[in-house]
Amino acid sequence: MRVIHLNHSDISGGAARAAFRIHHSLRDAGVDSRMWVNKATAGDWTVDGPPTKVAKALAAVRGHAARPLVKTFKAGNPIIHSPAILPSQWVKRINASDADIVHLHWVQGEMLSIADIGRIRKPIVWTLHDMWAFCGAEHYTEDHRWRDGYRRDNRPAHESGFDLNRWTWQRKRKHWQQPIPIVTPSQWLADCARDSALMRDWPVSVVANPIDTERWKPLEQALARELLGLPADVPLVLFGAMGGGRDPRKGFDLLMQALEHLGSDPRANGMELVVFGQLSPQSPSDLGFPIHYTGHLHDDLSLRALYSAADAMVIPSRQDNLPNTGVEAHACATPVIAFHTGGLPDIVDHQRTGYLAQAFDTEDLAKSIAFVLDQRKTEPSGDQAREKALKQFSYEVVAPQYMAVYETALENGRS
Repeated sequence: MRVIHLNHSDISGGAARAAFRIHHSLRDAGVDSRMWVNKATAGDWTVDGPPTKVAKALAAVRGHAARPLVKTFKAGNPIIHSPAILPSQWVKRINASDADIVHLHWVQGEMLSIADIGRIRKPIVWTLHDMWAFCGAEHYTEDHRWRDGYRRDNRPAHESGFDLNRWTWQRKRKHWQQPIPIVTPSQWLADCARDSALMRDWPVSVVANPIDTERWKPLEQALARELLGLPADVPLVLFGAMGGGRDPRKGFDLLMQALEHLGSDPRANGMELVVFGQLSPQSPSDLGFPIHYTGHLHDDLSLRALYSAADAMVIPSRQDNLPNTGVEAHACATPVIAFHTGGLPDIVDHQRTGYLAQAFDTEDLAKSIAFVLDQRKTEPSGDQAREKALKQFSYEVVAPQYMAVYETALENGRS
């Protein structure tokens, strides 16, 4: 079976890292898998970038070309919007290839246009890494037009100007005439796709994002802390996100509120916070807890050491799919604390591999942190987290599930 994965980049960003791991899990299982990207930085021979200098130059400017149109639209929030209007040279290359399956990932706008996706003549499987495929131009949203249809009479009050989301959604309905097999990493995103006006009749499967558990495994905690220059004998709680606390979906402000509640809990005595994904801000928060900022860690070994150094990982997201940080933490035997929302219940087994607090209840999140820190003194929650990663997220578990999806797509294509 020959499979080509398409993603904007190979390892830059969460969706890219997930796609890259899916690709390599399949190669490890004997599948002839290749990856085509606009931006190749891993130095991996199984990953191909744009084939010509002209194609590479066009790929570099595609993400900027739609900005004048996006600026006519006022959304009142920082969510990325991709109208995906510019055609690319990828479709001709895809259709001329010997691929049995074309596996789409994060392709919207910067790699393929909406019309491009409809012009692919090979059997397609599409793994969703956010909500864009069944929304308008938005990648995530708390509105429900994706479920009800993007009508003139249900536009949210916080939007104004050109209705970019409705126009983008209508183009998807026009160009995507045949249902595409959809894969989501979390049950939450699968439920959204099945409830959406655009994809409610499309086949949807849930397959977790994989991780190489032979490569991602715990280091001895004392060694990990020494390597990173972190204190040796205090409880360490970890938080991480691209840009640290700047993305409101990641809930850093909720974590700050929880830490304020936590100050009086004796179970958190001596606790310190470690933040990766950003450097120390000009005016760091004073919560009574020391905060260590590591900046961006780009290599797997540094991230392994960071997860291994921590007693717990906190993911206080308001909205998330199946964050790589949670999967990586579990692979490194680190419990995860999160709100019971989105795809996080797919990662955390409550009070076994971590703790699921009531959604957005910062007092309950504080209690969750104290519970896990206290549990770590007597119970092997880290061992259970590692066991969960081996049973649910390892390459050898996930790859056969994708191969089954491919076989079904091929059978439907032949029928």
